[in-house]
Amino acid sequence: MNRRSLFASTAALALAAHGPAAAQGAPRPTNVIFFHPDGFGVAAWGAVRMVSVGPDGRTEWDRLPHSAVYLGHMKDGLTSTSHGGATTHAFGRRVQADSFGMDGDQPIRGLSGFEGSIAKEALARGKWVGLVQTGAAYEPGTAAFVASTPRRNNLAEITRLVVESGVQLHLAGGERWYLPRGMQGRFGEGAREDGLNLIELLRQRGYTIVFTKEELAAVPAGTEKLWGIFAHDHSFHDRNEETLARENLPHYVPSAPSIAEMSEAALRFLSRAPDGFFLVAEEEGTDNFGNVNNAAGAIEAGIRADAAIGVFRRFVAANPNTLMLTTCDSDAGGMQVIGPGRQQNVIREGANLPERDRNGAPLDGQRGTATTAWLSAPDRNGVRHPFAIAWSTLTDVSGAILVRAVGLNAERVSQAGTMDNVDVYRLMYRTLFGRDPG
Repeated sequence: MNRRSLFASTAALALAAHGPAAAQGAPRPTNVIFFHPDGFGVAAWGAVRMVSVGPDGRTEWDRLPHSAVYLGHMKDGLTSTSHGGATTHAFGRRVQADSFGMDGDQPIRGLSGFEGSIAKEALARGKWVGLVQTGAAYEPGTAAFVASTPRRNNLAEITRLVVESGVQLHLAGGERWYLPRGMQGRFGEGAREDGLNLIELLRQRGYTIVFTKEELAAVPAGTEKLWGIFAHDHSFHDRNEETLARENLPHYVPSAPSIAEMSEAALRFLSRAPDGFFLVAEEEGTDNFGNVNNAAGAIEAGIRADAAIGVFRRFVAANPNTLMLTTCDSDAGGMQVIGPGRQQNVIREGANLPERDRNGAPLDGQRGTATTAWLSAPDRNGVRHPFAIAWSTLTDVSGAILVRAVGLNAERVSQAGTMDNVDVYRLMYRTLFGRDPG
């Protein structure tokens, strides 16, 4: 079966998936949840499994029933960038690596021919759209779905474009780029040079704005537009273990909601959409901690991401008209798990690891380089196993990455076996709109 026939769709196929509900009258509108734990390849998920449930346990990610190998190369390179990869997911077109909602500095249409991303097309067709992000609002994993710019580092401009996108819900960090330079916000001073106060603009446009997890939990039912700003920049401190210990900083901002808490709130809000919804959610800490080789931070971020997958799985179980799809576009830092094996004298319970493996790779223990070895949760025999985290780089690599899915049309992932990054768009499109994009 070729890719076009595999991902092609007709309205009849989409409606048939609803089963008895379709026979009783009009089918329920379809929803798509796209979850992007940025920079988290298969080995990183393995580390989360070891720590959280043990080698014989199964994470929420493990329980997603459909999988395919993900191929994420760019138009001009083998390894994806966060902004180039997000653009490909949003538009269904392979672009240059240095692209943010464009192909380099050239405007693009979605694969469907629509003049905009799949999120913009969903808005135009009456779907509600939500963006959930543990990083700042300018992070491309969500922002590239609604903002197009030739320069990724134009953070003020990207934040403005996100604010003006018209999405019904947005939850993220990045307050400094909402306010003029010198203006004090909830978390610190603004940094905008154009004098705009985007928080006031959001209020004028009817958004309820919240700043903490307690405020998010207290949002009244029936709120029509919701915007969360939970940190001065990211809702995590993406530095290495030694720096965080020296500055007495936690991995995550305590007042900010977790990705699971934000996702639960988003689904409560979006499930009221009369014509269905499209939710793009990203755990950015999985990427940023990997890129500074902070194993403890990356594993904590992965555990948080896994909790969000649990939220999504439960929603899909109660709402089978929903596709939940998850992948990442690259592998941050090239994390690997090393058990004792032939290194019994090196990786031992309670012992400090050496600074580097025999080939020179940095080794992380529970508190950073050359600290106490990690210890797994118990296996089926109650045994806890020591291990180390090795890093291959500080940048992104084309690692072992999977697409995983549950819900409406999810079986198409397993049937494909291997999916290009453009196929993520194809599957989301056919589920949202009941037809092939082109």
